[in-house]
Amino acid sequence: MPIFSKESLENLRQRIDLLEVISSHVEMKKTGGAYKGLCPFHDEKSPSFIIQKGDTHYHCFGCGAHGDAIQFLMTYQKLNFSDAIESLAQRFHVHLEKVDGTEEKSGPNKQLLKEALLHACQFYQFCLLHTAEGEEALNYLYQRGIDLDFIQQFQIGLAPKAPGVFRKAMQLKHIRDDTLLAAGLIATNSHGQTRDFFSERIMFPIHQYSGEVIGFSGRKYKEATFGGKYVNTPETSLFKKSRVLFGFNYSRKRMMKERKAIIVEGQIDALRLIHEGFDITVAGQGTAFGEGHVQELVKLGVHQVFLALDSDKAGEEATVKIGHLFQKEGVESRIISLPYGEDPDTFLRNQGKEAFLAMLETSSDYLSFLVKHLSKGLNLDSPAAKNEVIQNATKIIREWNHPVMVHETLRKLAHQMKVPENYVGVGLEVTPNIYVKKNASIGTQTIDPDRILETDLLRWMCLLGQEKNNLIELVSFNLIKEDLHVPVCQKLFEVYFRNYRDNRPSDLLSLAIDSNDDETQLLMTDLMQKKVNKDRAEEQLTETIQKILNRNWMEKREAIKMRIQSGQCSDEEINVLIKEFDDLKRSSPQVKALNGTK
Repeated sequence: MPIFSKESLENLRQRIDLLEVISSHVEMKKTGGAYKGLCPFHDEKSPSFIIQKGDTHYHCFGCGAHGDAIQFLMTYQKLNFSDAIESLAQRFHVHLEKVDGTEEKSGPNKQLLKEALLHACQFYQFCLLHTAEGEEALNYLYQRGIDLDFIQQFQIGLAPKAPGVFRKAMQLKHIRDDTLLAAGLIATNSHGQTRDFFSERIMFPIHQYSGEVIGFSGRKYKEATFGGKYVNTPETSLFKKSRVLFGFNYSRKRMMKERKAIIVEGQIDALRLIHEGFDITVAGQGTAFGEGHVQELVKLGVHQVFLALDSDKAGEEATVKIGHLFQKEGVESRIISLPYGEDPDTFLRNQGKEAFLAMLETSSDYLSFLVKHLSKGLNLDSPAAKNEVIQNATKIIREWNHPVMVHETLRKLAHQMKVPENYVGVGLEVTPNIYVKKNASIGTQTIDPDRILETDLLRWMCLLGQEKNNLIELVSFNLIKEDLHVPVCQKLFEVYFRNYRDNRPSDLLSLAIDSNDDETQLLMTDLMQKKVNKDRAEEQLTETIQKILNRNWMEKREAIKMRIQSGQCSDEEINVLIKEFDDLKRSSPQVKALNGTK
């Protein structure tokens, strides 16, 4: 994640117009010296979501939501801290500088890359619509049922065959070769010679969630064209194939609202569905649909997906794999079984929108599809074959991360295969073998219980502190910086209370500016990853404080115990330590209330 300089963030803070940001998502009406709207964070009929004129914070008098522009984008659009910063910088034309040591420092900055990609998109579309070579590509698209309205809506273009034409066009726009190279638009061979990366291909722009072009997928329309059917932009600082979802910018808002998504294989499939009003559709990017893509949708809050992949053997195998990845994360997978030889694009053109809607409504659950897939070529009247299917299905189901999903699916499996539930291990589900140790490595993740606990504390402070001063006073009454163990948490704690005492803002952007280090900016994203129940704020904050006090108390006891057992103390020192241990044992800590009681 890029880390931004203090000067950049300060400049951004001066330029942000909170009303402009929120008005893009919420209808705000002026009432006296304030602007009111219906709160986007809870259902209401009378507006209680308010921005005071000239203020940098919003507040909802209905649900208590409170924050700045950064917090709004992180909460409402499910962006991380870095993406929220970059989104605001682009809106308000602020150049962001990266601090030393970040991966973004070398090479052209992202804004230059985005400008180059936008010019490329415009060039490709011009070539498709206004050149002789484009006529042949247009005829191909027309035969696929893609008309001019479709082409313009999705900015489809053509990379010409003639070498060097694209590069010369970009030079006329004063775009340097190093920018084109960093954006994945040109490439160099082993001899250092430069060539256009895309040639003789229909170009589908790939967009960021905010709508900016970050790459392209080029599809050949002639069999003689060199290479595979699709060629995608190589990995760049903007384009990460393992995380980027095609069609995400068109579908993100509705997916987030309805918490549903349709998954397809190809770009044309995705665009066709979106064009026909199914704007909850996305596709992978060249590589197989993987865990990174799944996580992007999980973070968005999607809890149900419809898999509409090609109906051939490869599509069926992909459906099993992708459905498993979603089920593993607790997302319900529904399977759309298209007629053999059809894909979503051809089905919509041949059968129409209503027919596809009917396919959604009659989609099958993942387990039924899995059992049918595993049973192919087997006679389930054979006990051995039936046992094989059950064992294979059970193995897949037990890889899922959520015990309820495992338990309920195993029950359905037993019912579907007509065997007793205990035969498939219902009731014997095993909790994932995860041992939480300080700084212990679990797969690719590191779990630090101290950081988790202290982040919980800071989350309450940052999310609610500005609207509920009594919570901050409660923390101040019970904890000091030294009670925290994690250095970055200590630093944010210290900065927060320094701002609090000086009557300075303690919103996310202000804290990032005043902390001015990379770890704190990373922590900002962590703070917003977990939802909190604001109705139980004081109760849960008190519980968090109590846990920190208990942890520190137990560590002091353990430290004394270790010294006694070390064999390095005299009898007199041991007696003193024993008394200290006993005194500590009798005085277990309790959270002190603001009125002085415990």
